[in-house]
Amino acid sequence: MKIVVAIKQVPVRDSQLRIESDQRWIQEDDLGFEINEPDAYALEEALQLKEKHGGEVVALCAGPSRATQTIREALAKGADRAIHIEDDNLRDLDTFGIATLLAGAVKAEKPDLILTGLQSDDLGYGQTGVVLAELLGVPHATIIMQVEVQGGSIQVKRELEGGWFQHIEMPLPAVLTIQSGINKLRYATLMGIKKAKSKEIKSVTPAAAPAATAVLERVYVPQKSKQTQIFEGDAKSAAAKLVEKLKFEVRII
Repeated sequence: MKIVVAIKQVPVRDSQLRIESDQRWIQEDDLGFEINEPDAYALEEALQLKEKHGGEVVALCAGPSRATQTIREALAKGADRAIHIEDDNLRDLDTFGIATLLAGAVKAEKPDLILTGLQSDDLGYGQTGVVLAELLGVPHATIIMQVEVQGGSIQVKRELEGGWFQHIEMPLPAVLTIQSGINKLRYATLMGIKKAKSKEIKSVTPAAAPAATAVLERVYVPQKSKQTQIFEGDAKSAAAKLVEKLKFEVRII
């Protein structure tokens, strides 16, 4: 079974972010980077499926040259090889453009299963996996909590709202977007880190991507403000008003 896992390199969580002067993105020169957490869960699921059913796990990453660090991490954890669509200007592309680049690399591999994280920690669109499936012409399912392989098909468990789940049988090949928390992430072992140095990373020159149809106009820090509201009346009526505010405006109960 060949599984392709799309991974993305994103700024380290809790980084101190500064906006670029043109307000189009954040300053990246002094930031640390790591694998996108939802993608880490997708990688772990792929590795566990390989351990159960055999086959090969291929890490696929579209990003600048610094993304090699994240690719090596995936290889150290157990991916067999990797494909790097290397370009320093990918941030100018929208979801459709990125998915188009990924689809071009995936078609050449002809995998049985393609896994992505549910969404990215930096942009959080949650669309790349779905668009990728459409471009490949294969079925897809999102917010996956469990995957079971059954011959030429798979059984998946999707997380819905309100604590509900949906169980679906799907043919292969297919694309799945994996929910964070589906499994326990493994650490790269010392032996895995050593082996990663000799594993193949195929560098691919990105093909011409379609012009972006969605453009990020401005990035800014949200304004913080405080507001105090006094509820008049006796304790019972004031409590009722407070509950109404928390339920319908703040939406925390």
